[in-house]
Amino acid sequence: MNPERLLSLANRWFSTSVGLTLVIFLSSAICGFLLLPYADADSRFSGIWDAICNAAGFPVKSSATDIIQPEFKISGATLGLAELTSPSPQSIGRGATLAQQCAICHGPEGVSRADAPNLAGQYAQVIYKQLHDFRSGARTNATMGPFAAHMNDRDMIDLAAYYAYLPRIPSSRGSSEVPLIVASGAPTRGIAPCGSCHGTIERKIGSPWLNGQPAAYIEAQLRYFASGARRNDTNQQMRNIARALTDDEIKAVASYYAGTQ
Repeated sequence: MNPERLLSLANRWFSTSVGLTLVIFLSSAICGFLLLPYADADSRFSGIWDAICNAAGFPVKSSATDIIQPEFKISGATLGLAELTSPSPQSIGRGATLAQQCAICHGPEGVSRADAPNLAGQYAQVIYKQLHDFRSGARTNATMGPFAAHMNDRDMIDLAAYYAYLPRIPSSRGSSEVPLIVASGAPTRGIAPCGSCHGTIERKIGSPWLNGQPAAYIEAQLRYFASGARRNDTNQQMRNIARALTDDEIKAVASYYAGTQ
C-alpha cells in the first residue's frame, strides 16, 4: 500500500484513529485539570486557573487561614547567636556561678553521676536550645521545665558558654567495633549514620555530642522520640529515625556512645 495514502486523512482508518486519540486526550485533560480538582471536598480554588496550576503541580496562592498550625509547641530557639560561638570570659564566669544549681543532677563539673546527660564539653548551641525549649514547653520534663521557666536568655547563654568551655570526658570505648547502624545507618529505611549529625563524620548545628552520655539517657530519649513524647527536633528528623530503629539497634546505639560496648 502507498505510504502517502496510509497517512492521509482520506484514509478513514487513519482519520478515525487520530480523531479518537484527540478525543481521549481532551477528555483526560478536562477531567484531570478541571473536573477532579473541583470535585475535591477540600478544594480552595478560586477559579479555573488555580485548578489547572494545582493539577500541573504548581503552587496555588493561599491565605493565612490555610496554614495548619501544629497542636503542640515547636522549638523557636535561635542557634546562630554570636555569643554561643564566641563567648566572653565574663559570660563563662557567670555561667559557672549559675551552674552550681545544676550540679545535683549534672555533676559539679558537668559530668553526671546519675543518668542525667553529661554537659561538660557539650556544644553551646545544644544546651541553649534545650533550655529554651524547656522554658517554652517545646520539650517537657518534670524537673527541667520548672527550672528553665525562671531563666532569661542571658542565663541560658551563660550556662551554655560555661559547659561548652569544660573539657569533655575521655572516651572509654577503646577499640570496640562500631555498630553498623552507627557507622553506616540504614539507607533503605531512611536512617543516616549517627556521626553525620552528631560528630565524627559531620556536625549538624543543634545536634548534641553523644560520646560519653549515659546509656540509659540515650536509650530513653530515642524511645521518647519514637513514641512522640519528645518532639522538639526540627523537621521531625529524630522522630522519623527513632521510629525506624529496632529495639536492638536502640540498645546498640546507647551502649556504643556510652562506652559500654
